[in-house]
Amino acid sequence: MPNVYLLIDLVVSIALLGLGLTVMLKNSKSELNRIFSLFATCISIWILANYVSNDTKVSPHVATVATYILFFFSYGSAIYLLRFAVTLANNIRAKWFLGRAYLPLLLIGLTALTPLVVAGVKLQGGVYGVQFGPLSWLYFTILVSLVFATIYLLVRDIRRSSGDQKARLKVLFLSLCLTLPFLLLAEFILPVSTGWFGLSNIGILPMLILVYGLFYGIVRYRLFELRLVVVRSLAYVITLGVLLAFYGLLSYYLTKLIPRFHNNLEGVLLQIVLIVFVVLAYAPAKNIFNKLTNKLFYRDAYDPQIFLDQLNQALVANIELEKLLKTCSQIIAGNLKAEYCLFSIKEAGPGEVRVMGTIKKSFNESDVAKASRTIPNLDMNVIVTDYLPPGSDKLKSILLNNDISVLVRLVPAPADAKKGQEGLGYVILGQKRSGNAYTSQDVQLLGIIANELVVAIQNSLHFEEIQRFNITLQQKVDDATRKLRRTNQRLEELDETKDDFISMASHQLRTPLTSVKGYLSMVLEGDAGKVNTTQTEMLHQAFSSSQRMVFLITDLLNVSRIKTGKFVIEAKPVDLSKLVEEEVAQLIETAQVKNIKLTYDKPADFPILMLDETKIRQVGMNFIDNAIYYTSSGGHIKVELIDKPTTVELRIIDDGIGVPKAEQHHLFTKFYRATNARKARPDGTGLGLFMAKKVIAAEGGSIIFESKEGQGSTFGFVFSKAKLKLPTQPPNDKENTETEVKANAPTKSLTPVR
Repeated sequence: MPNVYLLIDLVVSIALLGLGLTVMLKNSKSELNRIFSLFATCISIWILANYVSNDTKVSPHVATVATYILFFFSYGSAIYLLRFAVTLANNIRAKWFLGRAYLPLLLIGLTALTPLVVAGVKLQGGVYGVQFGPLSWLYFTILVSLVFATIYLLVRDIRRSSGDQKARLKVLFLSLCLTLPFLLLAEFILPVSTGWFGLSNIGILPMLILVYGLFYGIVRYRLFELRLVVVRSLAYVITLGVLLAFYGLLSYYLTKLIPRFHNNLEGVLLQIVLIVFVVLAYAPAKNIFNKLTNKLFYRDAYDPQIFLDQLNQALVANIELEKLLKTCSQIIAGNLKAEYCLFSIKEAGPGEVRVMGTIKKSFNESDVAKASRTIPNLDMNVIVTDYLPPGSDKLKSILLNNDISVLVRLVPAPADAKKGQEGLGYVILGQKRSGNAYTSQDVQLLGIIANELVVAIQNSLHFEEIQRFNITLQQKVDDATRKLRRTNQRLEELDETKDDFISMASHQLRTPLTSVKGYLSMVLEGDAGKVNTTQTEMLHQAFSSSQRMVFLITDLLNVSRIKTGKFVIEAKPVDLSKLVEEEVAQLIETAQVKNIKLTYDKPADFPILMLDETKIRQVGMNFIDNAIYYTSSGGHIKVELIDKPTTVELRIIDDGIGVPKAEQHHLFTKFYRATNARKARPDGTGLGLFMAKKVIAAEGGSIIFESKEGQGSTFGFVFSKAKLKLPTQPPNDKENTETEVKANAPTKSLTPVR
């Protein structure tokens, strides 16, 4: 029988030591894990010391030392059992008291290693009996007090707790209630009263109840989060046991029923075949028992990686907030096996909350307001109702009344999960359909996905905001467009009135100016008598001014004609070289007055072209006149007329003020003048270049323009000879060479405007 006792003691001790070591390795920083590891170690040593102290094969001295160890570690087991119960229930007041009483209790426990508690051992009735010392009464009083204090605190904390915490305390309490009576009777009451330890080996067997209770707490209520380890170990043990039993039975019956398989080569081959079969069957059998143990103990199992992959795919595929949250709630509830999953998202307005998810559920506004004031003050991101810290009874009551098991705060960044930051809203989870609690793996995963959900929800909210902004903007654009159309219509009416006024005023001014110009010409020619040099210069200035006024009026009339569609080109044979010579001759005196050298090399032979002489003369005059006005004294102006194989070009090249590069693309628009030009000649109108471009484009040519500010400019035009060649036969009455030009006629450019 001693061998049986030794086997039982070894199995129980090794099981407790292995469990304690596993718990310590799982999380060595946890106070609960450390206390349990010490408690399991004390019980293991106590069990082994108990066996040695009752073994009559050892000497009395060894039995005495073993008894010292037995009493010391049994006392330590009682202390750590009390600390374990207090820590598991998170009893702050009991922790405080036990922390201050720890040193005196330890000193009393150390007396168990001295003759003050155990004076020695002697052989009585075939077993060793203990001779107690003078302080044994104090030792047993404190020991019994520790045990009953543990039971009292467990009863009180069970009443105050709920959920898995309550269930764990109940398991520990029931295990102790079943273990302690037998243990106290066999290990302490009988030995103290009779001095006989004959039942101590049998009395240690109730420790198996405590071991089973701890195992049940680990598997059923996730004590120390070792459930997966224990369940997988159980699956491996069952797999090995079944395969070994199958191998043993099959081998036994085959060798017994078939004699030729007994102790010969065929028998060896049979054993090899059976071993190979067992090895090959191990993996399939393990999978079968893994599934079986999962169904029994681990119904909430899921693959975290698959969970995260599904969620990430949903976050990437959806941008609309409602669709995104409904999809994510289904994925979260499906993987965590929750009764429901909801998202509560704060709207822009105060007090506005949008709730959506796997079910339609509303919450009491008063409860929501109270929770919103309390939750941001908790220093946690994932709030599990069963694991709320002390002092959160009101919040716990609110969550339980609304059937909420988990709240996940959606804060913009991990730093914002600190106190005082409410965030975008919450992920709300109901209880698990299996009735189990949420594990640390669940909490860890919810903390991870919370950060990803925050980014996705923020993007969706920004998308909604942009959509609302687009709708508002479209409405404003439509309103502004309607106003702009009305304003544009009014401007068109005003522009038409302006054109009518300009046309009328130009016609009315043209007649008196023609008369003034004619009389000035007659006076200059001596028809009114001889004029002196001074009078001649003054009359020339007056004649030039009137001529410019005539050109201005002509430009205004042409602008008006372009607007009304009455601008026409009257093409006829023109000697362009002679025309340019005449314009240069008219302006050479003006250039000389400004001390500007104006030169023109007339080509010896130049083709006759079909052009509107009046308008092309005005263009040439405008280019040369501008060159004179915008060239400083001492400058040079060169007029070139070039006959090329397929084109003819006119270039007026000056070294004047030039045109700023940033303003060159505006130069040929109506009424526009460059900044430096307005300073040099404030009285300009900005119509000359505009009309020049229209005339050149109407006659099929392109403007030439090159300029550098401060270095001069080149203005001119280029025509294709083929377009302006003389007709092969005289036009009849029905044919007209006049070309009507629209205001938006396209313009070809030889040199890009910079």
